[in-house]
Amino acid sequence: MNDRYSLFANRFLKPSGTKQLMADLSEVANSDAPLVNLGGGNPGMIPQAHALFRHRIKTMLDDRSIDNILRRYDGPQGHLGFRKTLASQLSSRFGWSIGAENIALTAGSQTSFFMLFNAFAGVFGSERNKKIMLPLAPEYIGYTDVGLVDDMITSRPGAIEITGEHTFKYRLAVSDNDIDSNVGLMCVSRPTNPTGNMITDDELRQLTDIAARANVPLIIDGAYGLPFPHIVFNDAEPMWAEHVILCLSLSKLGLPGLRTGVVIADPETIEMLTAMNAIFSLANNSLGAEAVEPLLRSGEIFELSRNVIKPFYEQKLTLAKQWIAEAFGDLKVYTHESEGAIFLWLWFPDLPIEDMELYRRLKARGVLVLPGSYFFPNKDADVHHQHECIRLSYAQDAKDVEAGIRVIAEEVRRAYTESSN
Repeated sequence: MNDRYSLFANRFLKPSGTKQLMADLSEVANSDAPLVNLGGGNPGMIPQAHALFRHRIKTMLDDRSIDNILRRYDGPQGHLGFRKTLASQLSSRFGWSIGAENIALTAGSQTSFFMLFNAFAGVFGSERNKKIMLPLAPEYIGYTDVGLVDDMITSRPGAIEITGEHTFKYRLAVSDNDIDSNVGLMCVSRPTNPTGNMITDDELRQLTDIAARANVPLIIDGAYGLPFPHIVFNDAEPMWAEHVILCLSLSKLGLPGLRTGVVIADPETIEMLTAMNAIFSLANNSLGAEAVEPLLRSGEIFELSRNVIKPFYEQKLTLAKQWIAEAFGDLKVYTHESEGAIFLWLWFPDLPIEDMELYRRLKARGVLVLPGSYFFPNKDADVHHQHECIRLSYAQDAKDVEAGIRVIAEEVRRAYTESSN
């Protein structure tokens, strides 16, 4: 506790998985030593997508449309043309009854979650607290640290199903009984960061029905999912309803530096986010929206997502799984069924060292991953299992991913060997 600062500031000074992740990314960017970064969520460099966005920004310079964003503030709800176009596309493609009033833009998904989580959970009247329910843990590391009160997050661990000799899957194991009056919001990432789990359309309908009966909103975090950037490797459909808050992003299209989050919700929720945007930042950065709007209007974003981005990551996933099989051999390792996103989730049953120690050993050898325990908000649940897992990204250069997997296998083998001696 630093007495110089308020309780608000001290919340952000505490150790956290999110800060560790971003510190690792900064270390990679500023280090002269060779480091293999398999820890972050940075998207891969997709030549066709990169060329498309470069061309679009060059066009903005040539026709001077970039002046629209260089010389004036946008509104706190975000770029109106983008919002109108997105609403039109989603309505025509999926039959959703939405307009520009159902959409707000933010400074990235993490900002969206900060505002939404603290709007629907935290301290209510008479010092009564409400919580965020994550119905399928492990879940995204960035959710845990955004709450402004202690113990804001509660979760239900997924049921472990062994699906093959070296594969497994977390299954949804939540019911109406888990959503009591202390829950103010439910949230699920689809596909799930960190595991690549893709809850089915039927499971998503089950969650939306539970949320509706409990009269709480359900956030669907689609940062890697549907309808774009469509890093989804099985059959699934995007979903929205009046009590659903769909969060999208331009980052995984290949524009992470432009920090553009998209929130689709009922007009009252959008009005609340707009008010917060106005107070926190006056207006949003509109470069991403201005750059993408014509591509959205033409439908190119949907085609790029399905025909370029998805196959790019599918190919990378195939190679990564092949390298894991080669490097680990007969070691005790299970890989979560990867149905989307850009990560592999590895489980080492009965690992004789904890995930944080494995993380430190790998970092000492120049390989960055994320410890699995960061992704389990309820630290008293499945204690052993959460310390036997790590998350790694397969989105980076192939040679780095292959080399990193080889080092991980060597360190895991070393841990088992030391334990048996």
